[in-house]
Amino acid sequence: MDFIDSSKCPTSRNRLSAWAAQYSNFDHSELFATDARHFDADMHVGQLGALRFARLSCRGSSLDRMPAGDLTEASGYTLIVQIAGHGRLTQFGQHAELGPGDIALFENSAPHCHHIAADSSLLLLRMPAQALRTHLPSPGQFCGRRLAAGSGMTDVVSSLAQNLCAQALGGLPSTIHECLSRQLLENVALAFTHSFSQLIAASAVVGGRYARARLFIEQNLGDPDLGPHTVARALNVSARYLRMIFAREGECISSYVLRRRLEETARQLADPRWRGRSICQIAFTWGFNSAPHFSRSFRERFGMPPREYRARQFERNGNAQPDSLAAAS
Repeated sequence: MDFIDSSKCPTSRNRLSAWAAQYSNFDHSELFATDARHFDADMHVGQLGALRFARLSCRGSSLDRMPAGDLTEASGYTLIVQIAGHGRLTQFGQHAELGPGDIALFENSAPHCHHIAADSSLLLLRMPAQALRTHLPSPGQFCGRRLAAGSGMTDVVSSLAQNLCAQALGGLPSTIHECLSRQLLENVALAFTHSFSQLIAASAVVGGRYARARLFIEQNLGDPDLGPHTVARALNVSARYLRMIFAREGECISSYVLRRRLEETARQLADPRWRGRSICQIAFTWGFNSAPHFSRSFRERFGMPPREYRARQFERNGNAQPDSLAAAS
């Protein structure tokens, strides 16, 4: 068991850098504190069979978790169990606002953003991809979606996860870890399939290919040449079949790629961390290669030019400049 306590460091800056360095041993994410002067957090890290978990308490300042490094190396999924306070998860264009008792899932190998509000506590449960897929064949379709407290099996999963992880930290015999981890994974799978039965009404083959297509798109949004034929080749299917898969979801693949690029561009335009980048630099990072096309598409999507959108977001957020834990020294 590992325990990370930021209060052991005398200054806020030392707390940020020391805590971030140790946190990276659990999760390859870049962390940002919105107010480094009041940063205070601790984390218990443990193991339950093939599952690694961390119970995190964030006090004083909120945190943002962003994936760092090569995403393709981070195979697996993470379950968020919101214990107290609030958070927000964004992945695959889905936005989950999390309150006490809520749970959500994200795929480690796809871009995502996880915001942890101040005075919050949560459980992060990291699950190997194959271990989860044994119980939930196509987990990607559930990523970024919230299971609300009090609905379906959410409370069962939340309580079971917290109790098992607490017992593992307290010295649960290792001989029963694997059995208990399988029981937890089975309940996680049941919770998502029960609450989102409409998502799995399609055949498992089609659903699996749609999930793999979305993952490939998310990992390659910044490629200007990304299009139906590129994705089809990567999945070893025809472009026509790929269009059929997306048509079942009510959106053509080109529209999906454009929407996701615009959403990610808008997110960075509103983020104070990117204030040093020009609008064109941000847009081109996400695969746009024509400024007029980007501006026109952005206005159609958000009802205003990107420059006005950015100014309004900065004004709304008070021009707050968060501090990067990874860069703190």
